[in-house]
Amino acid sequence: MTGAKKKKKSMLWGKMHTPQCEDIIQWCRRRLPILDWAPHYNLKENLLPDTVSGIMLAVQQVTQGLAFAVLSSVHPVFGLYGSLFPAIIYAIFGMGRHVATGTFALTSLISANAVERIVPQNIQNLTTPSNTSVLGLSDFEMQRIHVAVAVSFLGGVIQVAMFVLQLGSATFVVTEPVISAMTTGAATHVVTSQVKYLLGMKMPYISGPLGFFYIYAYVFENIKSVRLEALLLSLLSIVVLVLVKELNEQFKRKIKVVLPVDLVLIIAASFACYCTNMENTYGLEVVGHIPQGIPSPRAPPMNILSAVITEAFGVALVGYVASLALAQGSAKKFKYSIDDNQEFLAHGLSNIVSSFFFCIPSAAAMGRTAGLYSTGAKTQVACLISCIFVLIVIYAIGPLLYWLPMCVLASIIVVGLKGMLIQFRDLKKYWNVDKIDWGIWVSTYVFTICFAANVGLLFGVVCTIAIVIGRFPRAMTLSIKNMKEMEFKVKTEMDSETLQQVKIISINNPLVFLNAKKFYTDLMNIIQKENSCNQPLDDISKCEQNTLLNSLSNGNCNEEVSQSCPNEKCSLILDCSGFTFFDYSGVSMLVEVYMDCKGRSVDVLLAHCTASLIKGMTYYGNLDSEKPIFFESVSAAISHIHSNKASDKLLFGNLDFPTMSLLSGLGGCLSIANCLLVQQMLLPGSTVLGI
Repeated sequence: MTGAKKKKKSMLWGKMHTPQCEDIIQWCRRRLPILDWAPHYNLKENLLPDTVSGIMLAVQQVTQGLAFAVLSSVHPVFGLYGSLFPAIIYAIFGMGRHVATGTFALTSLISANAVERIVPQNIQNLTTPSNTSVLGLSDFEMQRIHVAVAVSFLGGVIQVAMFVLQLGSATFVVTEPVISAMTTGAATHVVTSQVKYLLGMKMPYISGPLGFFYIYAYVFENIKSVRLEALLLSLLSIVVLVLVKELNEQFKRKIKVVLPVDLVLIIAASFACYCTNMENTYGLEVVGHIPQGIPSPRAPPMNILSAVITEAFGVALVGYVASLALAQGSAKKFKYSIDDNQEFLAHGLSNIVSSFFFCIPSAAAMGRTAGLYSTGAKTQVACLISCIFVLIVIYAIGPLLYWLPMCVLASIIVVGLKGMLIQFRDLKKYWNVDKIDWGIWVSTYVFTICFAANVGLLFGVVCTIAIVIGRFPRAMTLSIKNMKEMEFKVKTEMDSETLQQVKIISINNPLVFLNAKKFYTDLMNIIQKENSCNQPLDDISKCEQNTLLNSLSNGNCNEEVSQSCPNEKCSLILDCSGFTFFDYSGVSMLVEVYMDCKGRSVDVLLAHCTASLIKGMTYYGNLDSEKPIFFESVSAAISHIHSNKASDKLLFGNLDFPTMSLLSGLGGCLSIANCLLVQQMLLPGSTVLGI
């Protein structure tokens, strides 16, 4: 008997640990997305826009690489490496088609804290240039990059560990207001760190709690040490950058290739500084010698990992959250899906592998993603093409940037953060949609300013969860234990050709960031399931299975299916009487449901909406002002549908379809609930069948 059990266990063990060829292929495609999209790459349609986008991206990568390396307190050449290797790794493992990974202001600022703490500026005079050192740089510069590399390596290890633990699904707790406030506060920190270069001042490195205020206090105390030449050149650079970028944005539809103003400014400023010898004549600080070529890979120093663990966690969390927000925005805009856990793996490997090539911590940047949008990039090939041009700069053009003034580089950093800084405008939006989220934004921003980006992020998440936990006990949810299961069908016919399907969905739970995404997914899945389960076997019903809403499996939109039934009319009524409270994420998800349905010619009507919900949705989204979508009751919404079809002389006949599904959620989850009988709320003359 014991032998039989052992034999049975060994057979089960063999089955569990004998991977099939198909399983290996599926695993590789899931973990190496490049194997999924590269074989289907359309050279004819995508190569040209990807090439143009890659060239423009390379300009951004080079300028931001130099700038963010200085922000990270390391030699500028390491920023060029940080613009090359992470982009290659992410193109292989990442899923965001418009996500350009490279140097990033927030991660560079966090890394600078470790660099300045472990290798402070005051020991620079104790080191001398060494020809035997890597790239011919001084020992001081190599000690600094070793610290930054350690932060990058450990941050990547933390991200890979989070991938192994499948923590990507937990990122829903980081709401949009928290991300907006954290990135805005960190961008303010970055601008503050560049004040010394913009003004041409000599300033010691200041960090730590309230360091933001100490920097400005030092500036006002030493205002007489400002170099007028640096200030004027900084102002001129900022004006030129902002003006040309605005013109590029305004006329991007009329011109095929935008002017690379960053590159033009770098070349012009370097040439002017060389001709006038500004470094010696006016005392302007310049970039200095930039080594040529790429050094041999070297393992990160393991002996200082324990000293940079705080900064590594900040790089891992802040970099991932900011990058994931951009990837999700890209996926939503272009109708494809991303895996949150896979993004952990992609960014983790980008940091780990790149750390062996002297790269500072990396992440995706808003400016580069917006640049890929505007130049019409199609796939990750644009990022790979940009790497080719970055290589050309490293091997040929880099040494020519010796005379680039630091104040010009600082101006490029400040203007590049414009997208983050203008998020202050979101305050008005949050105030009109949900004042609690407005308070979370302000408090998160204050904590970020007073302390650091990772502290502000942690505070925002904890504050958001605490507020929701405090609000949930007041929520009234629907108990479905003692209710009878009932279904209803209505027979209707309109001119024997056009189908009219109405679904009434009652939402009986709060809609907040905790359940907003699941609400959207479950809503689409339930409607799809019911449509597929209630189809007659005649020719007309073949068209009915794709009514109302199509499947959004994996976030993809099946446009061909949605166009297969052009004569079919659909309506969706959401009964919002169960909304005890909502937040900004809930309102945004409702607007997304409305816009998705509108794109598929589905009329969405909302009943029993509170004044605050109507105000929030109207302010948040571009709702159709010509068609009323808010109604006092479900019966009013149905009457509106009937009145719009009155001219078609509605006749009720033989086509069966479901008209009512009651959804309710306990604890923020949607499920197919037992149905309530709603009388006098269906179309006049309809037949109700209880099953």
